[in-house]
Amino acid sequence: MSGSKLSEDSSNAKTSDAGGDHPLGLTVYSLPEPGQAMAEEARRTRLGRWKMIAVMLVCAAPVVASYFTYYVIRPEGRRNFGELIDPQRPLPEQAGAGLDGKTVNLAELKGQWLLLSVGGGNCQAACVQQLYLQRQLREGLGKDKDRIDRVWLVNDAQPVAPELLPGLKEATVLRVPPDVLDRWLTPAAGHAITEHLYLVDPLGNLMMRFPANLDVATAAQAKRDLERLMRASNSWDQAGR
Repeated sequence: MSGSKLSEDSSNAKTSDAGGDHPLGLTVYSLPEPGQAMAEEARRTRLGRWKMIAVMLVCAAPVVASYFTYYVIRPEGRRNFGELIDPQRPLPEQAGAGLDGKTVNLAELKGQWLLLSVGGGNCQAACVQQLYLQRQLREGLGKDKDRIDRVWLVNDAQPVAPELLPGLKEATVLRVPPDVLDRWLTPAAGHAITEHLYLVDPLGNLMMRFPANLDVATAAQAKRDLERLMRASNSWDQAGR
């Protein structure tokens, strides 16, 4: 009987082999070590940061090049009339109220060169003179005038004199808290922020301050600075935002 059983088992084994059945195979995969995963994540983070820096440099390169042309590659003995602001100061994230009551964030003004002045709503003689020269400087740039916007920031709650309104039709007028302007704008020693004209570049950076209390003669020197900047930035800056 045992011989018969062995014969049956042998026959079954042969049948199984003939049928092509094979034992189940298992493949073991190794998992990455925790340290390796963290190192790979850190590598990807560094790579992403470098890519972001590269994009920022590409975007800023035209502005940097124009500044380099204006301030470094220039004829010997030439002097710029305006004073370079260093370090540059970006437009503050601050809402200002327009004459129509609508609010505009100062940071939204970037995209154009901005010729900027500050004064109280009850604009007196010196303030009126500054607004007049601001308008004349822009108009004097001819075809390049559309690359510059006039901005008047009112730093008090006084109503704007009606006789000023016709000359402000093409200007951006915003009422801004004085403490915001005092933190952002720096006058020359012994002067107030209301005595200067300021220039903001298209990236939204305050980059130049003209001497206090311009008159017709000194405004001509400021105009030459603006003309040089327009030429230096002509390859990348276009009118409009």
